[in-house]
Amino acid sequence: MSQKQVNFLDEVRRRRNFAIISHPDAGKTTLTEKLLLYGGAIRLAGSVKSRRAQKHAVSDWMEIEKQRGISVTSSVLQFGYDGYCVNILDTPGHQDFSEDTYRTLMAADSAVMVIDCAKGVEAQTKKLFQVCKMRGIPIFTFVNKLDRAGKDPFELMEEIENVLGIRSYPMNWPIGTDGNFKGIYNRDKSQVELFHGGNHGQNVVKSTVGDASDEKFKGLLGTEMYEQLQEEIELLDTAGDEFDLEKIAKGELTPMFFGSAMTNFGVQPFLESFLKLTKPPTPRVSNAGEVDPESKNFTGFVFKIQANMNPAHRDRLAFIRICSGEFVKSMEVNHVRHNKKVKLSQPQQFLAQERAVVERAYPGDIIGIHDPGIFKIGDTLCEDDSKIQYEGIPVFSPEHFAKIYAKDSMKRKHFIKGITQLAEEGAIQVYKELNIGTEEIIVGVVGALQFEVLEYRLKNEYNVNILMQQLPFKHVRWIEMDGFDSDRFKGTTDTLIVNDEDDKPVILFQNEWSIQRVLDRNEGAVLKEISARSFK
Repeated sequence: MSQKQVNFLDEVRRRRNFAIISHPDAGKTTLTEKLLLYGGAIRLAGSVKSRRAQKHAVSDWMEIEKQRGISVTSSVLQFGYDGYCVNILDTPGHQDFSEDTYRTLMAADSAVMVIDCAKGVEAQTKKLFQVCKMRGIPIFTFVNKLDRAGKDPFELMEEIENVLGIRSYPMNWPIGTDGNFKGIYNRDKSQVELFHGGNHGQNVVKSTVGDASDEKFKGLLGTEMYEQLQEEIELLDTAGDEFDLEKIAKGELTPMFFGSAMTNFGVQPFLESFLKLTKPPTPRVSNAGEVDPESKNFTGFVFKIQANMNPAHRDRLAFIRICSGEFVKSMEVNHVRHNKKVKLSQPQQFLAQERAVVERAYPGDIIGIHDPGIFKIGDTLCEDDSKIQYEGIPVFSPEHFAKIYAKDSMKRKHFIKGITQLAEEGAIQVYKELNIGTEEIIVGVVGALQFEVLEYRLKNEYNVNILMQQLPFKHVRWIEMDGFDSDRFKGTTDTLIVNDEDDKPVILFQNEWSIQRVLDRNEGAVLKEISARSFK
């Protein structure tokens, strides 16, 4: 085996790639930032709470995110820790931007689920968990905000099992709850780690570590808290689930960690344990079967497109998840959908909006390449001339619709450019009524807040003010039917047939009752909630 091949395999095997998911305000972006702090990627953490002082979270780069204090688009972050190369995909927590999260999860090898200790499993957590479950990827749980009053840890374990249907194995255990968080007990090492506060979590936290049986902890904790810890440890060891790495890898058992991202308590133990438990990049499914990440042929797929990350340059980047082989700057690859060769000459890696040109990258890495308008979400790139294509990224059903017009007809060209680019990013879905001119554009979004982002971005990035007419539709279904003819297809008085961006027939509904009525009226019709763009 050559030295070059050994180095390639070493690079692949030290990669760890994961997404962070949560309900809004569970502390996901704060945890992301603290992982960067421990990884040495930043020296001072600017918490979400300090946004009013213009210290915005590192992973939130879009101006509207800084103004509102929420994440509306996924960020890609890379840092090194203890010999590992870590790729974090920080996703929006707000349910109105969940489709961006769904796409990002397609590029992740595992997921970290952040739960607020006081609120437990919330609605958005359930939705995102189900996407992870569908993919069968490992799911790790970080119970956050232990510095505040919260639910009993045993109660949270039971809630995870009952609501999400997955068993949990606490890797550590909190010492002190209800806002009296002192530290954690590491079950694997049988060690107590007591934390020392300071600087509101802006710096790496100091701690006192020792064997759980050491009597000094009785003095540090007090007899009552120390004895309670001993009882809870015994209960976990006798009545809890057994640790099973195989079940974790299949997404059937979630390792559970307790801590406080705001104060940094428990963040470093979580990071170290997580990196040891997760695996390097795993094989990905394609139309030619599973593709081994250690194979020499470079392959990857586009899971995200982002325009105007740098407003001064009006640039547009396609984010590529590398699946196999070694990426080398300026290499020529086959763009499978177009069956054309393209040169990847300006590859970049990220710390949120901060960029660095990358010379080489490996499976598990995320790179951004300049997109002159040739890429679509789901596109596959490969080094050889094979027609390999990875599983398509599904298009989810919007729930809110509106007709969009440019206020100034002289800016129609800019308006169309903005709508087209935002649709290609996946930020919106665009539909056109049949037999009507291009003036009529219908936009569908998963969450209503996306309309606000659409209006903001069109004004600030494309200099276009818009008029928006809300439509009463609540559901969309893609029509699959042999010999579909829009003139003969029988809808109802409250439905509308349109075409999507791929010119596929789509029907918009105002209520669920009409969906079954349309099926009854059209023999052989199949109505689908998700449009799968796979293996095209």
